This record gives sequence, C-alpha cells and structure tokens, in this order.
Amino acid sequence: MHSSRRTRLADRTARIRHTWQWIVRRRTALLSSALRGAAYATGAGLVGLAFYLIQQQL
Repeated sequence: MHSSRRTRLADRTARIRHTWQWIVRRRTALLSSALRGAAYATGAGLVGLAFYLIQQQL
C-alpha cells in the first residue's frame, strides 16, 4: 500500500511538471506573437504617418 501512495505522488508530480512545461511553452509563444504584432502595428503606423505627412505637403 505504501508503494501505491508513492506512485500516486510521483504521477501527480509528473502531471504538474508536464502542465507547467505546457504553460511555459504557450507563454513563450504568446509573448512572441504579441511582440510580432506590436512590431507590425508600429511599422504600419509609421508608414501611415509618412503617407499622411506626404499628403499634407502636397
């Protein structure tokens, strides 16, 4: 009976570790996607601002 308790604890620890690793991978992917989106938005904003300034000069 003692060994089954250790097995359950080991299974629970492995499940927690696996879940944590999944969260870390998703967090990294989410952060990467957010940074990429911010870079695209900044670039689009700068291009839009440049066109606006050019239009004001004409």
